[in-house]
Amino acid sequence: MIVRYPARARTRARGFTLIELLITVAIVALLASVAMPLASVAAQRDKEQELRRSLREIREAIDAYKRASDEGRIQRSIDQSGYPPTLAVLVEGVADAKSADKAAKIYFLRRIPRDPLSGSPETPAGETWGLRAYDSPPESPRPGRDVFDVRSLHPGTGLNGVAYKEW
Repeated sequence: MIVRYPARARTRARGFTLIELLITVAIVALLASVAMPLASVAAQRDKEQELRRSLREIREAIDAYKRASDEGRIQRSIDQSGYPPTLAVLVEGVADAKSADKAAKIYFLRRIPRDPLSGSPETPAGETWGLRAYDSPPESPRPGRDVFDVRSLHPGTGLNGVAYKEW
């Protein structure tokens, strides 16, 4: 027995109607508009985590330099604070005053991490950070004869509501 469908039923079964396609496109656009802000927040969160890691790495190296200076492993004059004179010194290394081998050096960083929020890719990594000298007040940090602390130069505010320069 052969069943025949009317011509109208056959054309309807071939594809989607324009209304169905428009509704599908509208739903996909709505989902995309919800996902885009989430993606930008995730990207900002990743940069902030990298900023935290970089700040921690540099600050730990500065503290290790100060400890080595206090222990007498780094020669310094009376008027020096014991903090590194520049960030580059942490990478280049300093002579170990307590070592029998006069060529021995102490290294504190393999490389200076880049501030993920500040500076262009052509800017050297050491110049992407704001420096604070030992003798500068925390309210108005400024560079000086040594590097007591580093901060981000980015003018924005983090997801936690705190300005990047105060991290």
